[in-house]
Amino acid sequence: MARMVAERADTIAPLAEVFREHGYEGASLALISKATGLGKGSLYHFFPNGKEEMVRAVLGEIGQWFEDAVYSPLRNESDVNGAICAMLASTDQYFRSGRRVCLVGALAVANTRDLFAQAIRGYFVAWVDALQSALIRQGREADQSRILAEEAVLTIQGAIVLSRAMDDPAVFQRAIDQLRGRLVIEKDTSNNEGTTDVSPQNEGRLV
Repeated sequence: MARMVAERADTIAPLAEVFREHGYEGASLALISKATGLGKGSLYHFFPNGKEEMVRAVLGEIGQWFEDAVYSPLRNESDVNGAICAMLASTDQYFRSGRRVCLVGALAVANTRDLFAQAIRGYFVAWVDALQSALIRQGREADQSRILAEEAVLTIQGAIVLSRAMDDPAVFQRAIDQLRGRLVIEKDTSNNEGTTDVSPQNEGRLV
C-alpha cells in the first residue's frame, strides 16, 4: 500500500525502496507513482529533473543517516571500541542482516555509476576515512588502519551480496561477528553502552 505523501521528504523512503528493488533504469514512473501514491504531475512538482533528482535526494538522505549513525561516532567518540561496535550494530540494523540491498553499492556497479559518481565515492570514502580514524585512535599505524578499514567496508558490502544470493541472513551475521573480532581490540566492550543509539525505535528513520 502506498504511503500518504504530503511533502517532498515523505517520498524519500518509498523512492529508495523502488530504486533498491528495480534499479535506476527499471524504476518506471508507474512503479514510482504506485509506491509514493503520487501522480506524474505531483512527482515532477517535487522533482522537476525526474528520476535523477529523485535518486540524488535518496542518496543525500542515506548519506546523512550514515553520517549521524556511523561516521560521526567513529570520528568523535572517545570510546573507540564502543563506536566500532555501534557501527557494526547500526550496519546490521540498516541492511536488515543482509536482507536489504545497498542502493549506493548497486548504483556503483550499474551503468548509471558515472551519473552519481560523486555521491557514490563520497559515501564509501567517508566510511573508510571515519573507520580509519577510529582505528588510529586505538593505537594502530595509519597504513594498517587504512587497509583494515577498506577491508571492513569491503567485507560488509560483499556479505550483503552473498547473503542475498544465498537467501541466508546468517552469512551477513557471521561477517559482522568476524569484523567485530578483528576491529575491537578489547574483548570486554560492555556491548554498546554509552554509544550511539541503534535500538529498534530508530527503524523509521532508515532510508
